[in-house]
Amino acid sequence: MYTNPRVVEFIDSHFVPVRAHVKENHDEFQRLGAKYDAQWTPTALVLDSDGQERHRVEGFLPADDFLSQLALGAAKAAFSAGDFARAERLFDEVQQKHPQSDAAPEAQYWSGVSRYKATNDPSALGATYQKFQQRYKDSSWAKKASVWGK
Repeated sequence: MYTNPRVVEFIDSHFVPVRAHVKENHDEFQRLGAKYDAQWTPTALVLDSDGQERHRVEGFLPADDFLSQLALGAAKAAFSAGDFARAERLFDEVQQKHPQSDAAPEAQYWSGVSRYKATNDPSALGATYQKFQQRYKDSSWAKKASVWGK
């Protein structure tokens, strides 16, 4: 399925992979494609333990970009499970390991939200706003966090 050893290791350590090949498992592919509205291949979905979609990656990406998206998905799954401390740690890892990726600004945003949800301390949101002033300040995620700086 994946040839990059870092991608394989990350998937094996964070997920239970399921593959539906469009040609080899056409019926299964059609069923899963309809259930999850997968319109294009490849589509990688991160689902929670209840089968609810938490993150989606459509199309091919270079290994580093794909890894950052998978890591973002793992963090979102932890967040949806209410494990806010683990989610924060995973969101922070996205920023540390993939700081130039498209996933990093989103991870910075959700890291702050995770800290707030874990502590109920609104200063976590203000601190996240301040981080956006230093990094990713032109991202759409910085705009979303701008209300926390008022």
